[in-house]
Amino acid sequence: MDIKQLLQHVIDSKASDLHLIAGIPPAIRVDGVLSPVPGEGILTPEATASLLKEFMTAEQLKLFAEEKELDFSLSFSDKGRFRVNAYTQKSTWAAAFRLIPLEIPTIEGLGLPKILHAFTPLKQGLVLVTGPTGHGKSSTLAAMINEINMTRSAHILTIEDPIEFVFRPYKSIISQREAKTDTISWPIALRSALREDPDVVLVGEMRDLETISSAITVAETGHLVFATLHTNSAAQTIDRIVDVFPETQQAQVKLQLSNVIEAVFSQRLIPALPKGRQVAYEVMLGTTAIKTAIREGKTHQIGSIIETSQDAGMTTLERCLASLVKAGRITTESAQEWALRPEEVLRLIRTP
Repeated sequence: MDIKQLLQHVIDSKASDLHLIAGIPPAIRVDGVLSPVPGEGILTPEATASLLKEFMTAEQLKLFAEEKELDFSLSFSDKGRFRVNAYTQKSTWAAAFRLIPLEIPTIEGLGLPKILHAFTPLKQGLVLVTGPTGHGKSSTLAAMINEINMTRSAHILTIEDPIEFVFRPYKSIISQREAKTDTISWPIALRSALREDPDVVLVGEMRDLETISSAITVAETGHLVFATLHTNSAAQTIDRIVDVFPETQQAQVKLQLSNVIEAVFSQRLIPALPKGRQVAYEVMLGTTAIKTAIREGKTHQIGSIIETSQDAGMTTLERCLASLVKAGRITTESAQEWALRPEEVLRLIRTP
């Protein structure tokens, strides 16, 4: 197959990812499981490089040669978009393609909880979506951003690397900026954001001290900021943000974060019954108790606060997993595998 046929196979197979690596056949991921593309042989280094060169521009090839890795987006006719990471391994070219649906999903369509609807009318603050790579964070953010687009008049500014979902303005106006293409760097784009009159700012990922600091500042100045982090729980998310800063600044950061945090939504995609994947999640809301724990550096209390705040809309990952087992949507084994506290999942499953 040429690259177009491989990308079409991804769409036809309802796969999420395509991997091109020299030494193995092309591989796709369906419902979280990797398997070789049927009928395809082992890729040689020359064949892999040839496939990638088919869609990379001269500028991208130059940048890739200099940096040995490159993130960009690829439109595939009218059938889909792909987020691409080209990289080198064992001195040969390789790439991972993530399929981005053309139709922006809804909160209900993704099987997400109704509590996410409460985040879209907010006028200011920081909403974080966290979880492992490949577990739907970008889709969740897109669903919330598009709900704002469909329901209120606002200027939505996104800063992404690369642009994934392409939003069409409805009630809102939308500016989508891509790293390296539309801005020199993420921190510069975030600093510039305050001069672009946004109401809502989407930060693709809070990667480093400068980006995290800028995102908190944008939220502090009366804007609604959505961002992602690769963390596994709300408590870990708060610790990760604080620990990025020098010790001398951490007390101030805890105060700032306690003032702006509105929610942390941590999600996983779990193998579902009989097939497919099921979203499981933890919800932390920026209640007075949560804000106090953050400000005082008592993040070890966050889990307990979430457990005792179901009435406010919060839930632990373990409680969500147990409810999915009881509903027959996932197996007990899957729930334990993905839980942060497997023994707690078993206790909740056994509780009437």
